[in-house]
Amino acid sequence: MENRRPMFLTALIAGLLLLLGNTFVQKMLDENIKKNKLIDEQFIDGAPPIVAFSTQALGGFRGLLADALWLRAINMQEKGHYFEMVQLASWIMKLQPKSTATAAYLGWNMAYNISVTYSMPEDRWRWVNKGIELYHEALAYNPNDPTLYKELGWIYQHKLGNILDDAQRYYKYQIAMRMLKITGVHYPDWKALADSPADFRALRRALPKDTNLYEILEKNNFASVEALSQHFRQTGGIFPESLKTALKPEEAGMLENTLRVKWLKDVFALEPGVIHEVNSKYGELDWFLPESFAIYWAYMGIRHSPKRTDMDCHRMITQSLQVIFTNGRMLFVGKTPNMDFLLVPNISVADAASESYLKAIEDNPKVPSFRHAYENFMSRAIATMYSFGQYSKAKEYFDKLRKFSKTNGARYMSFDRYVIKSWEEEVKQAGYKQAQDFISGLIVRACILLGYGDYLAAEGHLKIAESIYKEFTHRMDVDRLKLPPFRQMKAEIAQALMQSVSPEMAARIRGQIAADALKGAADEKEKSGNKVSGEK
Repeated sequence: MENRRPMFLTALIAGLLLLLGNTFVQKMLDENIKKNKLIDEQFIDGAPPIVAFSTQALGGFRGLLADALWLRAINMQEKGHYFEMVQLASWIMKLQPKSTATAAYLGWNMAYNISVTYSMPEDRWRWVNKGIELYHEALAYNPNDPTLYKELGWIYQHKLGNILDDAQRYYKYQIAMRMLKITGVHYPDWKALADSPADFRALRRALPKDTNLYEILEKNNFASVEALSQHFRQTGGIFPESLKTALKPEEAGMLENTLRVKWLKDVFALEPGVIHEVNSKYGELDWFLPESFAIYWAYMGIRHSPKRTDMDCHRMITQSLQVIFTNGRMLFVGKTPNMDFLLVPNISVADAASESYLKAIEDNPKVPSFRHAYENFMSRAIATMYSFGQYSKAKEYFDKLRKFSKTNGARYMSFDRYVIKSWEEEVKQAGYKQAQDFISGLIVRACILLGYGDYLAAEGHLKIAESIYKEFTHRMDVDRLKLPPFRQMKAEIAQALMQSVSPEMAARIRGQIAADALKGAADEKEKSGNKVSGEK
C-alpha cells in the first residue's frame, strides 16, 4: 500500500500539470481563433444559453453527439416521424451551429422532400415554413455566411414563387396574410419603419425622458412592452386605441412601428432598412410576393460575399426582376388577401430589369443573343406598360428602343402605331372566331382589373381591345363575319362576368358599365343632335 502512494501522488501531480498546461494552450488557441476570425465573436456573445453551454462544455464531443442525432433524424424521416425529426434538427443546429451545410440540407429537406408527402396545402405550407425557420436559426448563428442567404433566396424564388408546386398559390396567400398583419398596409412606409427602434431596448433609449410609458402601459392593463407586443400580435396587428389617446402622436407612432419591426424580424428575419435599400435600388417591390424575398436574400448574399459579388445571387435577382415585371403586384378584392388574388405587372422594376440586360451586353459585347433578348424585353415592356395605362413610361422605353436598334420596327413607326401593331400581329391572320376570342379576352381582363380596382390598367386593356376591333372590322367587310358593336360586346361580357364574381367586384364593374352607358348616350345625342338611341 505504501509503495502505491508515491505512484498515486506522481500521477496526480502530472495530471494537474497537464491540466494547467492545457489551460494555457486553450487560451492561446482561443486568442488565435479570434485573431484570425475562425469563429464569429458575435455568435459567442449572443448565442442562446443552451448553444453557449454546448459549445464551451462539450467541446469536441459535440460532433459525436450531433452525428448520432443525425443518424436518428434520417431514421425518423424514413419512418415518417417528421415532427420528431424537427426537434432533432433543432438540436443538431444547437450542437453544431457553425455547420451551415447541415442547416442548409435540413431546411431544404423539410421545404422540398417532406412537404410533398402531404396533399393538403396547409400541411405543405407548415413544412416549407419549418424549413425556412431553420434557415433563420442558422443565419442567427452564421450572419456572415453568403451560402445560407443564397439557399434561402432559392426556396423563395423556386419553391414559393414558381408554379411547379400545386400549393404555390396557397404559399403566396400565406405570405401576404402574414405580411399584412405585420405591416398593417399593403405598401408601408419602409423608410419610416427603418428609422424606428429595432427592439424594445432601443425603444427605451429613443423615447423622450419625460415619457411615462410604463405607467401608461400599466394603466391600460399591460404589464410590459413585451405583454403589449404579445397582445398586438394576437389581435392581428391592431394597435390599442387607448394607447393612441394616452401617448403623444409621435410616441405612439414610434411604439407601434417598433412592434411591427420586431414582429417582422421574428417571423421573416427581414430588416426594414435593407428592404428600403432594395426598393431604392430595384423599384417599389410588392412584399406580399416571394420574388421580393428572393431578391432580399440574394442582395444579402452579395453583401456578405468576400468580394461583394456572387454570380448566382446576381442571376437570382435578374430572374426575379423579370418575373416581378410580368407578375409582380398582387391585387385582391377588399382589404384582406384571399385565394382569388390576381397577379399583374409591376412596372416600377422595369428600369432595373432593363439595366440588367444592358450590363449583360456590356460584359458580353460579342454575344448577339443578349442584344436580341434586350430588344425583345423592351418590345414586351412597351406593350405591357401601354396596356396597363403607363403611357408616358411606355413612350420613354419606345424612344430608348429606337436609339438602340437600327433594324427594329420602332424606328419606322409612331409610338401609338407601334404598340397597336404589336397587338394586331396576334390577330392579323385570325379568323372571326379567333379575333372574337382575342378581343373578348382583353375585355374580360379589363373587367377583372376593374373589379380589383386597377382602373388605369383596365382603361389600357380596353383601349387596345377597341383598336384591334377597329382593325379587324375594317379588314373584314363580310356582313356575316362582322363582330357585334364594340360597346355591346363590353356590356354583354361584363354582365356575364358579374354573375360569377363577388358582390364587391360586381359593384365596381356595374358602376363602370353605368358610366360607359351614359357616355355612349351622350355621344349618340351629340351625333344625332336630337334623339338618343339606347343600346342593348
